[in-house]
Amino acid sequence: MSDRHVRKMLRQMASGEPVHVSPAMGSMKKFTRLAFIAEQFGYEYADIWQGGGLDGNQYVMLIVPDPSPQARARAAQNRALYPDASDGGPLPPLVPDAVELLKARITFDITAKFTDKQRVVLAAVGAIPLALPVGFWIGEGATAVVLAGVVWAAVMALVPVGLAVNRHYRAKYTALLQAAGYTAVTDPNGRLRYVPPDGQLPGHGNPFAAGT
Repeated sequence: MSDRHVRKMLRQMASGEPVHVSPAMGSMKKFTRLAFIAEQFGYEYADIWQGGGLDGNQYVMLIVPDPSPQARARAAQNRALYPDASDGGPLPPLVPDAVELLKARITFDITAKFTDKQRVVLAAVGAIPLALPVGFWIGEGATAVVLAGVVWAAVMALVPVGLAVNRHYRAKYTALLQAAGYTAVTDPNGRLRYVPPDGQLPGHGNPFAAGT
């Protein structure tokens, strides 16, 4: 995980307002570790979606202030132990089990963002800009259109594989979260989410968390 991304996030958190985290080439490992560090300093993971970067394909994670007494106590303790965390100083050590649960929540949120039907439609539309240039690069005129159709069909043939992989990960992380006592809830947008034991949707009651 890039030190630069952590320090930038911590400096943004000093405002006490919600923070959008979108590291370049963001991986699940980066996002889960950033979310873990944020939790150590009074914030909590709220949501993740695709729509960042110049092409709109980059993932953006939202973290919001956690008003719970436990979070405040943990943040106060870590600020005392790691006073220079945002300026290049030591950071709290990662706790593998906590990181794994954050990974499960974030992955579940990504896989549950759309239904299978919506994913098929998105794939069909998204394959067109890929198929047309390839078809016209290989052929001309009517031949190019036919070739573009072949490329589009080839891309769509892979969609069932992607859907199966998505369902596999969703089932895997659902089981992990349920085993840890997480509860399934429905957010204001109708999405199924998981919250910690005795918890609530991240950012609940926080006006800055709306519209995610």
